[in-house]
Amino acid sequence: MEYETRCIKIKLKPGNLKRVLEWAKTLNETRREEAMATLRDEGVIIESYFLERTPECDYLIAFMKAESFEKAQNIFQRSSHEIDRYHQQFKNDVWASVQPMVLLVDLDRTAEVAE
Repeated sequence: MEYETRCIKIKLKPGNLKRVLEWAKTLNETRREEAMATLRDEGVIIESYFLERTPECDYLIAFMKAESFEKAQNIFQRSSHEIDRYHQQFKNDVWASVQPMVLLVDLDRTAEVAE
């Protein structure tokens, strides 16, 4: 199966680094299984976030692979998972803007490795 690939750069509202680190800890540790369940529902196979700190502001870089981002977004919007409401509130409170990145190379072995 071929997957869609997306990367976005998210400018964070000033003064939210502590909140970002708490959010990351929540997803990585205390609510990981719940977050993984939502990825399965949405057809997302990879969702990774990186923190970029600059003198001007902080950014999150989000890298994702999914069966269909349109499908994933539709399922996310209708989700009954509490973790999705938590994530949406985080986005509303902390994200200032989102800039899509331009995909130049996507060498993907996920189907090969999954066999």
